Amino acid sequence: MGQCGITSSKTVLVFLNLIFWAAAGILCYVGAYVFITYDDYDHFFEDVYTLIPAVTIIAVGGLLFIIGLIGCCATIRESRCGLITFVIILLLVFVTEVAVVVLGYIYRSKVEDEVNHSIQKVYNEYNGTNADASSRAIDYVQRQLHCCGIHTYSDWMNTRWFNEFQNNSVPVSCCKPNVSNCTGSLARPGDLYPEGCEALVVKKLKEIMMYVIWAALTFAAIQVFGMLSACVVLCRRSRDPAYELLMTGGNYA
Repeated sequence: MGQCGITSSKTVLVFLNLIFWAAAGILCYVGAYVFITYDDYDHFFEDVYTLIPAVTIIAVGGLLFIIGLIGCCATIRESRCGLITFVIILLLVFVTEVAVVVLGYIYRSKVEDEVNHSIQKVYNEYNGTNADASSRAIDYVQRQLHCCGIHTYSDWMNTRWFNEFQNNSVPVSCCKPNVSNCTGSLARPGDLYPEGCEALVVKKLKEIMMYVIWAALTFAAIQVFGMLSACVVLCRRSRDPAYELLMTGGNYA
């Protein structure tokens, strides 16, 4: 029974190390996705520290690849030193992922205040040209999120761009995609997105932060199984005289 348990622990540990390699790729992808999305919405943020969870999760992804390599080698070779190193690094990464979850929740709660503070400024800087970064950001957000203005399309009437052009229209990025020949005229409000962008930007950014949080939680849970399996192998290796190598099946380690 004891030998079956130790063999199962070693088999599970090897399998988990393979999962760590897959997890490394997934975590790096999630972190990169946050970076790319942040680039599209960065004008609505002033606190660059919001990216800390994304940076951390990419670093964790890189470490998980190394951890998987160390774990596989240590488990197959039955190296006590390697397994101890594996457990220590895994524990440090686990603590880091817990920190990512905490930071994710902290910055997720700050998203709404950040957007509320900066969105009016961004809309006031709009000039309608592709050369202007703020203008590109607003047009992108309005097209992607199907929104217009801060709270509604009528918010454009309070912007500098609207007062300068005085053509009683909003940017064409406010036009619904199924409406042909839309010029953004306020005389045809049915052609425009009725919902404002502020709430949708906040919702989108909170969703992105939740991706980071759930990714960190999921792989932290997997790492707990990895640490437990490694500890079982280490303990039984020290105390069980009938301990077998995973690869040889009958020789003492």
